[in-house]
Amino acid sequence: MSLKHGLLGLLNYRSMTGYELDKEFKESLAHFWQAKPQQIYRELNAMEQNDWLISERIPQEDKPNRRVYTITDKGKTEFLHWLASPGSDMQNATRVKSVFLMRLFFAVDTSHEQTLDLLNSYREQCLIGMKEMNEANELYNKTESSHDPDEMKYIKLVMMHGEMMRKTRLEWVEKAIDILKTS
Repeated sequence: MSLKHGLLGLLNYRSMTGYELDKEFKESLAHFWQAKPQQIYRELNAMEQNDWLISERIPQEDKPNRRVYTITDKGKTEFLHWLASPGSDMQNATRVKSVFLMRLFFAVDTSHEQTLDLLNSYREQCLIGMKEMNEANELYNKTESSHDPDEMKYIKLVMMHGEMMRKTRLEWVEKAIDILKTS
């Protein structure tokens, strides 16, 4: 996936400001794709130049003008084309790019205590991720009846993946800590 396709997907649901897109991104896509606000705005500008979206400035009193983005027919065509051609990104679908795992791989050159600190920090991040996933599930359950059932089915599939990945990571780090403590 690329950031632009994620943004097109969100705009396919409804028109939004950059701020709303950033917020929606953090509440949904950030569980599996990371983006900083400046990256989002840079992509929005590029997509507008490609005629994939248009923006409208809405004046506000005592506040900066709002800029609302709307997907165009050309943008929707691009988004649907991307959805229909998953082959090119499937080869990387299960690969992990992790600085943490690289550090752990070379941890033999650090102290036992440093490695345990690294694993405990990872464990804390796993617990935070589990909490975030539980909050997302609660939000999903509260809003499920107010959305299109087909749309919610696919959201649930992605959430289930995230939940299982987080649970597996937490189980793994618990075992890793036990292994290092007993050696």
